[in-house]
Amino acid sequence: MELRDIEIFLVLAEELHFSRTAQRLHVSQARVSQAIKKQERRIGADLFTRTSRTVRLTEVGRQFRDDLQPVYAGLHESLERARLAARGITAQLRVSLMPFNVVDLYPYWKAFRARYPQWGLEIRQVTFTDVFGQLRSGAMDVVVIWLPVEEPDFTVGPILCTDSRILAVAADHRLAGRDSVPLELLADFPHGTALDLPDYWEDSYLPFQTPRGRTIERITSAAADTGDELINRVGMGEIIHAFPGHVTRYWGMPNIRWLPVPDMTTMNFALVWRTEAENDLIRALADTVRDLGVYRF
Repeated sequence: MELRDIEIFLVLAEELHFSRTAQRLHVSQARVSQAIKKQERRIGADLFTRTSRTVRLTEVGRQFRDDLQPVYAGLHESLERARLAARGITAQLRVSLMPFNVVDLYPYWKAFRARYPQWGLEIRQVTFTDVFGQLRSGAMDVVVIWLPVEEPDFTVGPILCTDSRILAVAADHRLAGRDSVPLELLADFPHGTALDLPDYWEDSYLPFQTPRGRTIERITSAAADTGDELINRVGMGEIIHAFPGHVTRYWGMPNIRWLPVPDMTTMNFALVWRTEAENDLIRALADTVRDLGVYRF
């Protein structure tokens, strides 16, 4: 079985949607269908049940997925190590970012690469879903996320950046004409959210209650995996949402109005990693960040 066919099966087993699988892998939907049919012929059983509305794994499909995942992960890691070794790189550090200011944080990554050319550094944008779980599973080595982080198995490293808060509303929203918005007023409108956030961590981003004890409502139907999803729902007028102030430098959107929220606390973003996974690469990145200091917007 070709490696690409294995990848197509595993992504479809995760997405359970042929079109999204094709988009994610940058192939045609016909290529996805062809790969699955070829695997089913070889195995002699259906891997998925399909209707016009749903795609589900069969019992054989679930077993095949569970057996393939560790094999594929190991093969992928072996190929990656071989590619890195061919470039003279002996190890790779994977860092995921929760803030949107990738460009502003370039000095940290450039300094690390200059100091440690023998190590690779991969920077990616993290989704909002189960960030702590992704770190615990080893899918990422270090994550840049807002504080506080109070997980007993995590180490909180140096702060990279600190930022004020900004509220995004649709350009035709009734708040759009204001110069700023007090935190108390946020209770009058629905907000978006993400799934699987610890309560204390979500509350530190956007309090569950205003200073007077009014509930700031989240709409679970407006839950999002990425900032792009949230801002699009704001633009449609479904929700309002608070962001770090730096997003205004990257989202020049005519259908969005940005309003300061002066009484919301400043956000601090820091390096965080799983304590048991700490190694020379993580310590070197933390030292690099400490040496360069905190970026303030």
